[in-house]
Parts: sequence; C-alpha cells; structure tokens
Amino acid sequence: MNSYSDERKSLDARDVDVAATLEPVSLSDEQARSLRRKIDWHIMPFMCIMYLYGPSPKIKEMTFMDKTTLGEAAVLGILEDANLSANQYDWLGTIFYFSYLVFQYPQNLALQRFPVGKWMSINIFLWSVILCCHAACKSFGALFAVRFLLGICEGAITPGFLIVTSMFYTREEQTLRVGYWFLMNGFAVIILGFISFGVLHTHTPNFMPWQWLMIITGTITLVTAIFFWLFFPDSPTSAWFLSTEERAQAVQRIRSNQTGVENKHFKYPQFVEAIKDRRTWLLAFIAGAANVVNSLTNQRQLIVAQFGFNNIQTTLLGCVDGVVEILTIWLGVKLASSKYIGRAYAAALMYIPAILGCILVSLLPFSNKVGLLFSYWICIFAIAPFTIFLGWVAAITSGHTKRITTNAIVLCAYATGNAVSQFMWQARYQPRNHIPWAIITTTNFCSALGLLLLRHILAVDNAKRESEGKDLEEESVYVVRLQDGREVNVDRTLLDLTDKENRQFRYVL
Repeated sequence: MNSYSDERKSLDARDVDVAATLEPVSLSDEQARSLRRKIDWHIMPFMCIMYLYGPSPKIKEMTFMDKTTLGEAAVLGILEDANLSANQYDWLGTIFYFSYLVFQYPQNLALQRFPVGKWMSINIFLWSVILCCHAACKSFGALFAVRFLLGICEGAITPGFLIVTSMFYTREEQTLRVGYWFLMNGFAVIILGFISFGVLHTHTPNFMPWQWLMIITGTITLVTAIFFWLFFPDSPTSAWFLSTEERAQAVQRIRSNQTGVENKHFKYPQFVEAIKDRRTWLLAFIAGAANVVNSLTNQRQLIVAQFGFNNIQTTLLGCVDGVVEILTIWLGVKLASSKYIGRAYAAALMYIPAILGCILVSLLPFSNKVGLLFSYWICIFAIAPFTIFLGWVAAITSGHTKRITTNAIVLCAYATGNAVSQFMWQARYQPRNHIPWAIITTTNFCSALGLLLLRHILAVDNAKRESEGKDLEEESVYVVRLQDGREVNVDRTLLDLTDKENRQFRYVL
C-alpha cells in the first residue's frame, strides 16, 4: 500500500459536495435501473411540461410556447393593434435575449445559493404573470418592458434544468434526457399552432386574438408553476419521492460522473479556472453560432406567409414545424448516444441537411412555394445539434462553481446569437431574405466545425491523462468535519473538484 493510503486530509464541509455526508451504499445493476425508472417518472414529466409552458423563447415546451407567442401574435394582429413597425418587432425579440444575457450569471449564482427547484418555480410564476400582462400592452414601450422582464425570468430555467439533469443522471444518460425535454419544443409548436388557429376565429369586443393567446398560455404556465413548486425536487439528497436509502443510492449511481451533486458555496478559484479555460470560450462560440438559426422562432410565421400562404394556412403549417423538430431532435440524441458515433459527429451530421435546406430556400424560384416550404422545414434540422451540445456541456464540466460559470457564459452566448440575429431580418431583404439565409448557412457551418474541434481537444486531453497513469493521491482518505462535530470519510468523487483538478476525470466524446 502506498504512503498516501494512510494519510488523512482534513477538509471543511463547505469545500465538499452536499452528498458527502451520505454513507456509501451497495447498488446492484437491477437496483440502479429501478431507481432510474423512478427518477424518470418523477422528474422527466415536469421537465418536459416546463419546457412547454414555462419561460423560454426556444428552450422548453411550456417555456418555448410562451416565448414563441410573440411569433404567433404577429399573424394574430399584434403588429397592427400595437402599431409596431418591422424594426420595433425585431427589437421585441432582441430585448428578451438582452435581459436574458445581462441577468444570466446572477441567475446562475442564485441557482447555486438557493434550492434549485424552488428558485426555478418562483421564476416560472413571475413569468406567467408577466406573460398575462402582455394582453394589456398596446404600445411598443409597454411590450418592450414586459419582454425585458420575461428575459430575466428565463435565465433561471435552462441552467437549472442542466444542473438537475447532471444531479440525477449519469453522463451516458444525460444526452437522451436533455433531448427528451428539449424535443417538447416541437409539441409546443403544434399545440400553440392549434391554439392560435382557435383564437384566430375568436371575435370579442375590444379584445384581439393575440391577447387571448397571451392570457391562455400565461394561465397554463401559472398552473404549472404551482405544481413545480410542490413536487419538483431540489436535489437527490432531499428528493421527496426517494427514501433515505434511495437517496444514498441515487448519489452512488452517479459517482462515475466524477462531478458530485452540488456545492452551495461559491469558489473563486473555480470561477477563475472557468474564465481561463479555452474550452469555455469554444463552447461559447459554438452556442452563439448555433443559435443564429433560432431567429426563425419569431420570424417563421412571417417567412412562411411571404411564401404565399394566408394567415390560417400559415398558422396550421406551423404544426408541421413541430413534428419536424420532434423527429430531428429524437434522431440527433439517439445518434449522439451511440458509442460508435458520439456527440460531435452526430451534431455535424444533423447540420448537413440543415445547411442544404438554407441553400435551397435562397436558390429555388420564389414561385415554387411548396419547394420553399419543404426547404424551410429541412432547415429545422439545425435545432438538433444545440440540443446535443447542451447535454455535452453538462457532462464535460466538473466543480459546481465552474459548472454554473460555464453554463452562464454558454447561455450568454446563446442569448447573444439569438439577440443579434433578430436584426438580420430587415424589410429591405424581403421577400427572398437572401442575406439572412446566407448568414444562417455560414453560422451552421461554423458551429459544426467548432463541435468537431471541441471533440479533438477533449480527445487529446483524455489521451494525455491516460498516459499520466493513476493518481496516487486518489487513494488518500479525506475527512470532513460536520457542523455537529461528527467526522466522515469522503472519496475524491465528492470533493467538488473541477475537471482540471481531478486528473481521473475523462471527457465524454
């Protein structure tokens, strides 16, 4: 036995993972599968529903539905009712992402400091109230204000979901789980399309169809926020649906992640490491480039209408967008979960038809509206790579402060890509929009290259770590003194180490 084996290293409870106080337990493969099914049944429905009606311009079913109400409202009378110019409409899409960007890191800090589920549910509740307030807005200034507030609330949801996913699932399971709640965006498009079709035929004095749309989606979100507060867990160490033994088993199940569960204390050295890590900024570049195509969220109704379809046809055709999105995201995460393909290659493959679709939209004769419509639908393949990417970010970052910092930077880049891209849809480019489609084609290509470069960097780092051999310090005994005076032994997987500090950490590809 080496000399490290008998060395006892004393640590403060603030330095280690919250799960460090749980005693290690045995866990058979059958128990692990049973526990995963139980977690799925109690977490995934909430995450999927939240991504439908909760806060997000394109990242949740509820969230996505609420966010895309602006796009649907464009054909339900909001432009005329609020006297909006094309430039003002673009600003309403941009300001959402601007406030999202500004408040992204404060939201991530709050997610570290407070119970994750409770903090998200508070933001969802505020989101629902603000969304309903849209119905009272009849000017650009009023709509600008409520869209700004929506962006603040949105900042808690996606990083919160990524944190929860990494708490409860192994790295091999995370890509599929992120894909499952992300593909609910597609269901949101379908449901919102039918709601829009219904309110389009609603005729009430002094209350426009777009106002009904805001009230309906806001009310659904409010109900969801209440259930989310009551039943969504904050952590596997406190999940109401798990027994004491199952909580310990849930932590045991994810030990192979080498990322622990969470640490509620901000660690400045981890913050600095995240800022200096070149991978962080490559991740940010990929996120920004991958989300330029997301400008279609608010523009799709106007684009399809310019192909030559009327308002009712445009609204119903939007349901097909949802079906395509569901199928492409499902295919993408399935490919990414294959050990023979992996995340980067799967994402790059999904970009191929997306780039082809963008080129066809620009080159096909404008009289061929069916061909243009199908080319537009092929462009939706570009949504799948970002879904794969989100799950990958959570799986390759360790250390809770580093993780929330990396998430914040990545999602700030996500917001930047979304905000800036709104302004390329200018009236002077209509109806062909050659410039916007050329920009989307280019950024899709750059995102694909970035993903392949990231895979190369991680593979090289893994090879270097393998050549270093086993870290002898891994066998040291770490002792944590709790507030009640008790001392517990903790292994390195629960020391809240970053992926750079823990040389036994391996990046998934």
